[in-house]
Amino acid sequence: MLVFTHPACLGHDPGPDHPESPARLEAVCSALRAEFPDLEWREAPLAKLGDLCRVHDRDMIDAVLEGPIDGYRMLDVDTVMSPGSRAAALRAAGAGIAAVDAVMAGQAATAFCAVRPPGHHATAQASMGFCLFNNIAVAAAHARDRHGLERVAIVDFDVHHGNGTQAIFERDPAVQYLSTHESGLYPHSGSVYERGVGNVHNALLPPGSGGFRFRNTWEDQMLPLLDAFRPQLLLVSAGFDAHMRDPQADLMLEAEDFGWLTAELRRIADRHAGGRVVSMLEGGYDLVALRESSVAHVQALR
Repeated sequence: MLVFTHPACLGHDPGPDHPESPARLEAVCSALRAEFPDLEWREAPLAKLGDLCRVHDRDMIDAVLEGPIDGYRMLDVDTVMSPGSRAAALRAAGAGIAAVDAVMAGQAATAFCAVRPPGHHATAQASMGFCLFNNIAVAAAHARDRHGLERVAIVDFDVHHGNGTQAIFERDPAVQYLSTHESGLYPHSGSVYERGVGNVHNALLPPGSGGFRFRNTWEDQMLPLLDAFRPQLLLVSAGFDAHMRDPQADLMLEAEDFGWLTAELRRIADRHAGGRVVSMLEGGYDLVALRESSVAHVQALR
């Protein structure tokens, strides 16, 4: 198994009181290094302009990469850039591309991208919701276009709906998007009636849902849909903010629930995708929960 990261991802500073802090990535990386000393770590490369243009409008890319930054620059009420944000965003998107190339080349079956800022809220037209570029969408489009894959699946278990990922691919039958998320939360999208061209599947979990309901929802509804799609590559938006300790939401999951789902996803990848899974860090804002959940996730990926 491979882990992709880069010190530049720590340079994105949205402000001292912002929940998406560099300490998140420090917590994940330190926990993984302590728990799994045999992991192979690789440096995330910079994403290229052509990689970003597959999923983002050029005006949106230019707004991130070329706009002036004097201290902090607000892209929306939640999404803030600092002088180190551009390099972090390019490395975060580049990590997914490199991870896809590595698993497709058979260098490893699975890879985890320990990067920030997260990505799944960023649409083709706008950065939003702590996200600058949509890292998982960039990786999926690269897999489709550069590796000729006809069926790429994206599983998103972040507590918030990945509105940007869904919007980018909702008219692309080559990419399946499956998400469970808490009802009533930002960005107030992800209805069960949003189906794209039959490639979009959302399941809402009410506040207070615990591991039993989460596991049943995936086992009864979502995993059979993923299995039937027969993905040639499985991508994961791994947000751990559905953990019971997280301050941003009200689901009651534990680290073991993320480990369980990851193991189930690996079984489907083994059946259809030669075991190929690339996971990318999304949300998760309690440092203890982040450590425990990322360890459970990577343990199952291994």
